[in-house]
Amino acid sequence: MTVQELYRQARRILEDAGLDSPDFDAGELSAHFFGLDRAGIALYGNRTPPSEAAAAFCRAVKERAARRPLQYLLGQWEFMGLTLQVGEGVLIPREDTAVLVEELAAGLRGVPAPRGLDLCAGTGAVALGLCSLLPDTEALCLELSPTALSFLKRNLDAYPQYHVQVQKADVLLPDTTLRFSHGALDFIASNPPYIEREELSQLQPEVLREPAMALDGGEDGLLFYRAIAEHWVPLLKPGGLLAVEIGETQAEQVCTIFSAHPLENIRVCQDWAGLDRVVLAVHAGAAGV
Repeated sequence: MTVQELYRQARRILEDAGLDSPDFDAGELSAHFFGLDRAGIALYGNRTPPSEAAAAFCRAVKERAARRPLQYLLGQWEFMGLTLQVGEGVLIPREDTAVLVEELAAGLRGVPAPRGLDLCAGTGAVALGLCSLLPDTEALCLELSPTALSFLKRNLDAYPQYHVQVQKADVLLPDTTLRFSHGALDFIASNPPYIEREELSQLQPEVLREPAMALDGGEDGLLFYRAIAEHWVPLLKPGGLLAVEIGETQAEQVCTIFSAHPLENIRVCQDWAGLDRVVLAVHAGAAGV
C-alpha cells in the first residue's frame, strides 16, 4: 500500500473508533512513521513505504483507536516551541499550561536572573517554557515519580542552554522544604494534580491512560494548593511570585486558600477558551505584579 492509502485507511479506522480528530491523528502518525504530514501526502503520497514502517504505522493506528494517547505513540510533544519527550508514566504537556508560563514570565520581567522552583514538574514543561522566555532564569524541578523523573531528565538534557536542575521530592511532605532557605526564591510555579478523586473515573479514556499520581488532587482536588500555600510560600522573597494552574471551577477556592497566607495581589487568569486557568499571587512585603 502507498502512504496515501495507509493514511486514508488510518483515518477511516480512527473515525470509526469515534475519535474527535481522525484527520489530525492520522496525519501526525504519518509524519512520525513516514516523514510525510498531510501536505506531504498530497505531494508524495504515491510512495510505498518500507514494510517495517508500514507495519509500525498500522500498529500505532490500532493503539490510537484503542485510545492510547497520540502523544505517547509519538514519544514526544511540542510545548511552546520545545520538543518534550513523553510516554506512559508522565503527564502530557497541554496548551493551557502555556498561560501559566507566560503570566509568570510577565511578572518576572525586570527581575535579574530569577531563581525558583517548579513543583510537580512532570516533563519539565513549566521550567523549560519559562527559560525559553527568560533565558537567565535558574529553576529547580521537583518531581516524585521515578518514571516522570526519567522523562524530565531527558528533557533537561535536550536543552542544556537553560539553567534547570532536578531533584526527587515529595511536595506534600513539610520536611521537604527544609532543603531550601526561606525567603530566597523569586518564584514558585506548579501545575499540580487537581482533579477530585471521585471524578477520576469519569475522565476521557486518553486521560485515564495518564498517571493517576499526576491527576489526583485529593478528595476535593485542593490538596496540593493547601500544601503549597502552607509549606512552600515561606520560601519566597517578599514580592516573590506564586503561580499555579487550576481546574476551571477552582479559582474561588484556591484564592480563598491563598488569602489565608502571607500572599497579596491574588488574581485569576483565563486560558484561550476564557476559562479560569491560573492563579497568581505575590508574597506580602513588596509591590505586586
